[in-house]
Amino acid sequence: MKMAETTYDNRETGCCARLDEARWDNQEFVWKDKPFVKDHIREFLHLPLNFGSVMARDHAALEQAQAYAQEPLWLVDEVSPWGSDIYLATDRDVPNMRMEYLSGKFLTKVFTGPYRDFGQWVRQMEAHVEAHGRTLQKLYFFYATCPKCAKHFGKNQVVGFAKVE
Repeated sequence: MKMAETTYDNRETGCCARLDEARWDNQEFVWKDKPFVKDHIREFLHLPLNFGSVMARDHAALEQAQAYAQEPLWLVDEVSPWGSDIYLATDRDVPNMRMEYLSGKFLTKVFTGPYRDFGQWVRQMEAHVEAHGRTLQKLYFFYATCPKCAKHFGKNQVVGFAKVE
């Protein structure tokens, strides 16, 4: 499906949609082989250098293939100070793109604040998982708004996704 046919309503900014906090905060999702396009973002000490161009390339591929998930989502895995892996949800395989399939249980939490609070968000996600009596396997983050849209909305929002046992 094309982006315009999904639940992602970005008409207000023409870029990012307003985050539905109730949809994402303190939820548990169970995925079985959920398809994602996987790509890589270059970074310098965790500051993205080519996030915009990677997102543009990946969104163009999803649009061309009409492969957007009903509920668009992208997850970032901070693999090192020099780069992150990004996963864009799809509803099928996308030609000429690297695919990854995620399975498992994921606990979520919404954070509001500047990106410099990332370290606090990680610690809060670890505590959130522990409070639910689970064991953390992996952390991903859904950066719901770009800096321009965060300014428009008056807040920056990020959703933590903790893969748990």
